[in-house]
Amino acid sequence: MRVGRETLRKTMIEAGLWRARKQTVETVHQWRARRSCRGELVQWDTSEHDWLEGRGEKLYLIHMIDDATSELLARFVRHDSTDQNMRVLWMYLERQGRPVAFYTDKASLFRTTPKIARDEKLVPRDERQPLPPTQIGRALRELGIVWIPAHSPQAKGRVERSFGTAQDRLVKGLRVAGARTLDQANQYLEEEFLPWWNQHLVIAPATAADAHRPLGPEHDLAASLSRVESRQVDNDYTFALDGQRHRITNAPMPAGLRGGIVRVECRLDGTLAARFRERYLKLEECAPSRKLVPPVVKPKAIRSHQPPPPSDALRASMKGLLQKPSLPIWMAAKINRTRTSDRLD
Repeated sequence: MRVGRETLRKTMIEAGLWRARKQTVETVHQWRARRSCRGELVQWDTSEHDWLEGRGEKLYLIHMIDDATSELLARFVRHDSTDQNMRVLWMYLERQGRPVAFYTDKASLFRTTPKIARDEKLVPRDERQPLPPTQIGRALRELGIVWIPAHSPQAKGRVERSFGTAQDRLVKGLRVAGARTLDQANQYLEEEFLPWWNQHLVIAPATAADAHRPLGPEHDLAASLSRVESRQVDNDYTFALDGQRHRITNAPMPAGLRGGIVRVECRLDGTLAARFRERYLKLEECAPSRKLVPPVVKPKAIRSHQPPPPSDALRASMKGLLQKPSLPIWMAAKINRTRTSDRLD
């Protein structure tokens, strides 16, 4: 009697002659739960896409989406730079307040990349010396906002999925609106897309509390959201920045300023500010120093040194030496030229 393997296995299991092996259940991926209240965590990222579908210049879309409610704030920019991200951050802080934490990737805008030579081995992360923060990292630290790096794109899936929705609906909306420039794209984004998103795609948080903190008098957005450099003041109360010298014109000068370190802030509006011990200084640009051009010295003409032509007596004597028979050299050397004529006989 021939039976299949599976039929025989089931028959033996029913008869108690075969013990079925329990199937191991694979680990099921569980979605990370949303944060409990609004403003506790905000995901921040930039999308590079053909938003205008060739009708205009290339644009980037910066997204800031709340993890608890999916409330969105976005802005089109021309470049994914530190200045443009700071402008969007300024707009968020003025509208919503200071969140507890921002969740971003490990781009160079947010994390300083260690520089390693080719022949140098990578030092383990635990043994590395702490690197200075980036300009955005320093600004978040001054504003009391925590920065959390994501180790993979899937970790910040909420903002990644929001880009997928925007690359479908927002692109179609811009096409219908006929947007061709940066201003037209931002106008449609502010007036049409963001109100629709924040009305239909947000959800209620688990807790009604708002974790956003208001900006206090100690938070100066113009000072924090700027490019900050440290410079040493010279003895003439000047310092150099980007190839230009600036003079401090305070009267009287603060004590210890000469040779001290000042905090120089290149702000987003194009102005420059310098601070020394919690006190801002008055600045003026120094006139560019004129470089002394050395006078043009004409090269001297090279004179060729030519010996004077031989005299007739020398020519006659040389002719006599080369003729045969002639005097031996040892006899010619003994001739006293002072007592004889110029001619050899």
